[in-house]
Amino acid sequence: MLALNRRHAALLAAAVAAVMGLTLAGPAAAKTTLRLGHGLAKGHPVDVSLDEFAKLVRERSKGELDIKVFPAGQLGQQRELIEQMQNGALDLVHANASPLAAFEPSFGVYDMPFLFRDNDHFFKVVDGPVGDEVLASSRAKAFVGLAYYDNGTRSFYANKPLAKPEDLKGLKVRVQPGPIATRMINLLGATATPLAWGEVYTALQSGVVDGAENNVTALTLARHGEVMKVYTRDEHTRVPDVVLVATSTLDRLKPEQQELLRQAARDSAKAHNARWAAELEKAEGEAAKMGVKFVDADKAAYRQVVQPMYDDLKATPALATLADRIQAVK
Repeated sequence: MLALNRRHAALLAAAVAAVMGLTLAGPAAAKTTLRLGHGLAKGHPVDVSLDEFAKLVRERSKGELDIKVFPAGQLGQQRELIEQMQNGALDLVHANASPLAAFEPSFGVYDMPFLFRDNDHFFKVVDGPVGDEVLASSRAKAFVGLAYYDNGTRSFYANKPLAKPEDLKGLKVRVQPGPIATRMINLLGATATPLAWGEVYTALQSGVVDGAENNVTALTLARHGEVMKVYTRDEHTRVPDVVLVATSTLDRLKPEQQELLRQAARDSAKAHNARWAAELEKAEGEAAKMGVKFVDADKAAYRQVVQPMYDDLKATPALATLADRIQAVK
């Protein structure tokens, strides 16, 4: 009987110790799963960078935040993804700044041609106070930007050289949906044809459009170099991509989680920008092997033709001021 009592006492002590241990340790932190959608192919440098972003968030939050990345338009193309984010159906989105202008006009400033003097100027803007203001400008539209991903300079490609603005006359050119990009193409004498990214290859191949404008990786990663054989380096715009988060998602996170998300996005952007620079260099070599010819453009002539866009911008004082502030950054 004594042995039995001692055994019960030992079991009771063990049980109490276990309960105390659980109490002291506290409950396990709940895991929050966030969904991120984008329209680029699996394995695209942007997709790799977004996977890295998700990994940073998971590691730094010790598993409390888990981002699931849905590439290749699985959840929709850019506009659909942004609308889902606004409605709270999607937490995070990667999109180009150009289509964002339809939701928040401030992002449209990046569509302005020849806005940036050079590479250093671009990064001083997007990594500085003006860039941060644009990221925050869409809060009333139910989303904000976390970080910019470099997307390189955009130039024209077709099946003939477009060295001078008049070479574009009469051509149908694919543009991203947005009033500023459309205005630029029309000033150059071409017809702007807005198309979703996933539709561009077929449109080029079938002649629905005669050309497009993008960075050089469009020739290789999207295989546009199979059907368009001349890339003209006019470098008319440099429109960044943006990692976005729904305000409904951000507001339900703890302050320290919000900051963790922002910092991880910016750290992934630094890695992405280095990766992207290497990808651009590689793409030019690969495109040349596909038979694409690279020609230089008369940038001064292009700049002169599109100058009226800056006069037009005065009708929207907030955008005009924003453009002036960007160009004043030294």
